[in-house]
Order: sequence, then C-alpha cells, then structure tokens
Amino acid sequence: MNGLRVGLVGPLPPPSGGMANQTLQLAALLQAAGLEVETIQVNAPYVPAWSARLKGVRAVFRLLPYLLRLWRAAGRVDLFHVMANSGWSWHLYAAPAICIARLRGTAVVVNYRGGEAEPFLRASAAVVALTLHRAQALIVPSGYLAAVFGARGYQALVVPNIIDLARFRGAPVPSRTAVNRLHLLVARNLEAIYDNAGALRAFALVLAVRPEARLTIAGSGPLRAELEALAAGLGVAHAVRFSGRVEHAQMAALYRQAGVLLNPSLVDNMPNCLLEALASGVPIVSTNVGGVSFMVEAERTALLVPPADPRALADAVLRLAAEPALAERLIQNGLDQVQQYCWPSVKPVLSQVYRDALAAPVGTLAAKS
Repeated sequence: MNGLRVGLVGPLPPPSGGMANQTLQLAALLQAAGLEVETIQVNAPYVPAWSARLKGVRAVFRLLPYLLRLWRAAGRVDLFHVMANSGWSWHLYAAPAICIARLRGTAVVVNYRGGEAEPFLRASAAVVALTLHRAQALIVPSGYLAAVFGARGYQALVVPNIIDLARFRGAPVPSRTAVNRLHLLVARNLEAIYDNAGALRAFALVLAVRPEARLTIAGSGPLRAELEALAAGLGVAHAVRFSGRVEHAQMAALYRQAGVLLNPSLVDNMPNCLLEALASGVPIVSTNVGGVSFMVEAERTALLVPPADPRALADAVLRLAAEPALAERLIQNGLDQVQQYCWPSVKPVLSQVYRDALAAPVGTLAAKS
C-alpha cells in the first residue's frame, strides 16, 4: 500500500465533532503509513466570507468549489475514501463524491457513519441505491450499522473508529483514585438527539443524594440557552459547568478530571466519547441505543440504561459511587477492550479494504431486489 494515493473526503475541525476528528486523525495515520493523502474538506470556509450570512443560498458558495476540488482530486488519486453521513450531508457531499469518482474511473470506499441510518435509508432508499451502485466498498464503524445495511441487502464491512492511545490514556492509579467519582462528564453536542436535558434531570437526582456531585457538559450547539435555563430551574446551576466546545487536543485532560462519563443520547452509532472514556480509564453510564451495545458490554465495560429515563441514569451513577470495586472493574475491562480500536489493529483491516476496492468491479454494492 506504500505510495497509494487516497482522496479522503470528509469534514475537518472546527468544529471538533466525531467525524471531523476521525477524518483528521485518519489522514495523519495514512500519511505516516506511507500513503499519499489528499483531503477534500466538505466543510471548508465559505468563499467569499460574507456568503456565510446568506442563509438559504450559502450552500451554493460551498458546494461549487467543493465539486471542483472533487473533480480535480479524482484525476490525481487512486481511490476515494468518503466519510458519509445521513440526510443532506449524504446528498450534498457523499453522493457527488461517489458519482464524480465513477465518472473519472476512481475506486470508492464509502465510510458511512450516520447514527440515524435506519430512517435515512428508509426515506432515501432509491437515491442511496443509485449512489452505492457506483462504489466498490462500504465500511461502517460498528456491527449495528452493518446489520442496518445488511437488512437492505448491502454488505458492509466493520472497520472500527480509531482511538489515539498516546493521547487518551488512563490516569496513574494514585491520581485516578483521588478523582472525585461524582464528577460527571457529558461530551456531546447540545442537540435534542443527545438528550442533555435528560442528563441534567438525572444530575438533579444525583445531587439530591450526593451534594458534592458536579457536572461538566462539554459541547456546543443550539440548545445551550435552553439547557442553562433548565439547570437553573432544577436548582443545579451552581454545580453545572457548560464548557462550550472543547478542542480535540484538550479533551484528554478533561477525561482525566472526570469520575464518570454520562452518555444520555436517544440516537447513536459509535460515539467517540465512549472510546475516549474507555482509553482514559473513566467508567461509563450510557443509554443502550443504536450501536452502543456493540461497543461496550453491560456490567463488564459500562452500565447501560434505557433512553429517556433520568432516574435510571441517576441510579447507575449512584451505584458506581457506592460500589468502587464495580467502577474499578469497568475501568480495567475497558482499558483491555479499547486495544482493538488502536491503529495497529485497524490498519491491516483498512489496508485490505483498499486492496479489495481497487480490484472490485463497480456495482458490487447494488442492493438486492
């Protein structure tokens, strides 16, 4: 694979979302492995800058330069690796990349990562089928998504997300035992599907029992004012910190200060925050939705609860506080499990995907009738 030319199509920070961080990290790892990587950014700054203020038409100012970059890159690389998501992200960015690669005779690996895959595939089945017919390979980060695509006749190979174990690592044992186990961390964007409101309601229940508890919500999004108002209404604002967006490079330090990662999401695929918590030696309390149970095992590497149930979240947190041996067992099992997500484990799998894609005919992924 040394010298292979790859066009990596996807978002880049800022903002530091899961897919953007994975794109940035993958580009660096592929380059270090000897591949030539050209990144085609789907969220490049608007040019001219004033066009960003033109809601409704600003997408055109981003889309046209993006299509031009795709066309030029497809003539230079051997293979496109397309980081794909649901909804308009698919239609505006993934589908054009796949179609342009097909026109220029460039192999395509579609790396689908959307947490709302089932409703998206149901609503856009015809468009997705037409697009995927032009790709050579489909990879997904979890068995959950592989099953979703498999139910519609697509063979998806699992290539896990990659965690940087040099950055995200467990704190030394003396430091870890000194960490306040009731410092809760939520590391999701402030959007409805991640149910930060549920996390606040759960925290209020925890605080009523353990007044030393505190909560950090690390993320940005449109619901911040609403969530701050909810914290005030619940009487917990004094113990809650909204840190705003935390850059990927600073997240590792935040995990080392946390006692529990709380993941209250209503919809999920393979959240990076779970991998980062496992690698950082932080016990996890998460809702059991989407691909979460494909990443962590109940009672072994995490405590899993039903979605939209603040009481269940709170009870799980209080259980960890009352049973330090349980928390330590989750930590140790998590540190062992996360090894499968490091680059030395993922690299040979992805290399084989690239080799197979370069040799595969177009139409391999056509959905069964």
